[in-house]
Amino acid sequence: MVATCPILLCDANSFFASVHQALDPGLRGRPVIVAGRETTRHGIVLAASYEAKRGYGIKTGMTVREARGLCPEGVFIPPCHDLYIEFSTRILRIMRDFTPLVEPFSIDEAWLDVRGCRDLYGSPLVVARQLKQRIRDEVGITTSVGLGPTKLLAKMAAEMQKPDGLTVLDYPDIPARMWPLPVKELFGIGPRMEAHLAKLGIHTIGDLAHFPAEVLARRFGVAGRILHQCARGIDASPVDPHSLDTVKSIGHQITLPRDYRGYEEIEVVLLELAELVARRVRMGGYLGRTVNISLKDQEFNWLGRSSTLPHYTDTAAVIYGAACTLLRRHWPAWRPVRLAGVSLAGLVPATVRQEDLFGQIERQTDLDRVCDQLKNRYGERVIYRAVSLTGAGVLYARG
Repeated sequence: MVATCPILLCDANSFFASVHQALDPGLRGRPVIVAGRETTRHGIVLAASYEAKRGYGIKTGMTVREARGLCPEGVFIPPCHDLYIEFSTRILRIMRDFTPLVEPFSIDEAWLDVRGCRDLYGSPLVVARQLKQRIRDEVGITTSVGLGPTKLLAKMAAEMQKPDGLTVLDYPDIPARMWPLPVKELFGIGPRMEAHLAKLGIHTIGDLAHFPAEVLARRFGVAGRILHQCARGIDASPVDPHSLDTVKSIGHQITLPRDYRGYEEIEVVLLELAELVARRVRMGGYLGRTVNISLKDQEFNWLGRSSTLPHYTDTAAVIYGAACTLLRRHWPAWRPVRLAGVSLAGLVPATVRQEDLFGQIERQTDLDRVCDQLKNRYGERVIYRAVSLTGAGVLYARG
């Protein structure tokens, strides 16, 4: 049966918290909670170790105050996003040692198609075991791996056993293992769709699988037919290592550890975000032309604005300059900021780069390439802006 399940979904368990436990062995086995700093009034939990989840009921999105009430002995750590990207990159490199057919799904998940690996590594189950062991030995975190004949079933399988799981879900397993689950457990169904399905009397995945497809199509259009197929395990989408080639934008946002006030403080965060976005754009082999910023205050009032540049870029300084212009034009200096985001859209392959008469773009490109090489070899924290060491710096803060 396993031979018919060549698709793997590898999910790093409690990823943000696991990164900190990997870096500090003294945190292993302890309730680790990644959240806003303890002094913040609006900080929320971004991630928690399984010790915190299962032992104390800590959940993502919970306020720091609530989490501390449930788990006063928990280890609260502010997020270090550069570290998470570094660990994610290391895991992807291990995956690509087994097969070039790796499709990232999120910072802590990716699909692998290992059907061509039998002669080198053995069956899909053997590959899954080797993959889990290498990530544990070389990165220091555990993973849950699901195996299935499709991406959908591999994803469903990976969710069935956490942490450190290894689960196979083939077509014959669907009636007994998938259909009894609540419909919200089906990959792709959120709270809103769950509520709509409940009005039709659909409460389990089995209910959805046996509901008339024509009625679902009339009610939800094409999405209704797709959901019906998914409930039966049908998914024809391939593992596409180039899925991000058609990405429309690359961005990053962060909830700040406190209220940031004044342009001087906020612009430090925008610079850090611009550096991070520019590096991800270069890693993807893109250039972009539209800079977007998103800002939210302590009352959750949100602002989003964009600006189109005269030329395509992958340079942090250009992205940062446009972001600062948008900030000063649309956000009052007196209004505090609790969330900030920067993204670059309108992406095209980097082969369309336009050179300038005086060589400034070329010099900046060479500098960026050297910095990227250093980070690729020694990690994301090997080099960064000095301003990140000030009180306003957040991405490289050690808490």
